Amino acid sequence: MTVEERLENLERELAKSKRQNLRLAIGGAVVMTCVVIFLAAWARPTDVRARSFIVADENGTERAALAVDKHGPALRLLDKKGNLRVVLAVDKDGPGLDLFDEKDNLNVVLGANKDGAVLALADEDGKAGASLVAIKEGAGVRLSDKDGKTRARLSTNNKNGPGLDLFDENGNLRAVLAVDKGGPGLDLFDENDKVTWKTSQ
Repeated sequence: MTVEERLENLERELAKSKRQNLRLAIGGAVVMTCVVIFLAAWARPTDVRARSFIVADENGTERAALAVDKHGPALRLLDKKGNLRVVLAVDKDGPGLDLFDEKDNLNVVLGANKDGAVLALADEDGKAGASLVAIKEGAGVRLSDKDGKTRARLSTNNKNGPGLDLFDENGNLRAVLAVDKGGPGLDLFDENDKVTWKTSQ
């Protein structure tokens, strides 16, 4: 075999090898592309499921927590000292919002259920305050003293009309001012709950 023939054979082998390498490269690229697409589709974030999430600040202090327990979901927010300040939750009765002061006293309660809604306000000791209730039968406002005892109650009743009740320091009803179907009326009571004066209707 001459030198020219050997060169021609070598060129043919090289050309054949290049064609094979090109086919392998193309096939490998197709396979890699399919793998990348599959992994991207499989790893694409759609839903994140967990029982709770806790968020901490730069000092590692818990500042927020979202969790679900047997009562339902709840979001808790804490101040920089780690004191609980806000709770937003939903239980079997309905949604509710609680606000606390820095001494862990419950100052504000807002809630709603199938019967209506309520808003309660308390002082720094969690006792004296006011509450507002709105239900199907009517609405009312209650004022309490430092011992948590009701001292005044203003309410409206869809059947009987509006009324104002006043209580003494022992929680005894002492005066009732109301307007019903028969007209306005004022009743006064002694400490034993006996009527001492009553307007005629």
